[in-house]
Amino acid sequence: MTAEPGITLGIAVRFALYVDLMLVFGVPAFALYAVVGRVLDARMALRRLVPIAAIVGLLLSAIGIVVLAAGMSGETLAQVDWQSIKMIITATATGTAWLVRVAALLAVIPLARLAHGGRPLWLATVICAALALSSLAWLGHGVMDDGRAGSVHLIADIGHLLAAGIWAGALAGLMLLLRPSQQMDGENLRLAHQALAGFATVGTGTVALLLATGLINSWLLVGPTHVSSLGSSIYGQLLLAKLALFIAMLALAAINRFRLTPALAAATADPRATLSALRSSLVLEATLAIAILALVAWLGTLEPPMSAL
Repeated sequence: MTAEPGITLGIAVRFALYVDLMLVFGVPAFALYAVVGRVLDARMALRRLVPIAAIVGLLLSAIGIVVLAAGMSGETLAQVDWQSIKMIITATATGTAWLVRVAALLAVIPLARLAHGGRPLWLATVICAALALSSLAWLGHGVMDDGRAGSVHLIADIGHLLAAGIWAGALAGLMLLLRPSQQMDGENLRLAHQALAGFATVGTGTVALLLATGLINSWLLVGPTHVSSLGSSIYGQLLLAKLALFIAMLALAAINRFRLTPALAAATADPRATLSALRSSLVLEATLAIAILALVAWLGTLEPPMSAL
């Protein structure tokens, strides 16, 4: 295996982990704050979705540690032995984070299956899933700094991951709730509006956290002196693309909150047109989110401008 395919595989695994663990965390979080967990349990099959995503996360983590060992040792995947993997797990912070992720995902599987709409078990599921998602901060640039700057960077990365997970989980939950196969009678319309309104409140805080942590990360990774030259490097171009996609997501979220959600509440007679617009908007927003996560996975393998100083 050449270096280029190895890097590509690493980006792919990192991307898949981002998507998967944001669902593991974001979907049960959505069940807690947006709608009644028991209703969601019956109509959205969350108790099946979350454990399956957790199992996928375990498989991806197993693949990821092998890919990491291959990258660190300069070997192919077939040449990686247990000693190389054991060294990473037992002697590095990344390995410790990997162990936390695996333990947290193993806890999520039975917790989500046993939740049955009860808030205490859903809350426990969310906490364990948050630990699993937070462990991905040790795969990025958040561990490149030492001292106080390193701590601030790592905390900002974790906050950014959790905020993104809340948004991603809400999109998945809302798309399930508004899926075309779901009969949208009066009760389901009320539930859909309740979920949309619930995320509207939480979404404001989520966006604020994303902006704050994004600014901190940009300051530490790019720095004010490199802003004008961002377009001259691959890292800067990808970062600018990520920013453009994020702005597009904000625009769609604003349309959902201030136009489509009130329209759904008012469309008691024939909500089909509003529901169709909402579904299209959510699918487009989710597509943009996936594209952003792909860029983030790629950015994590590149050298940021500040590291060149």
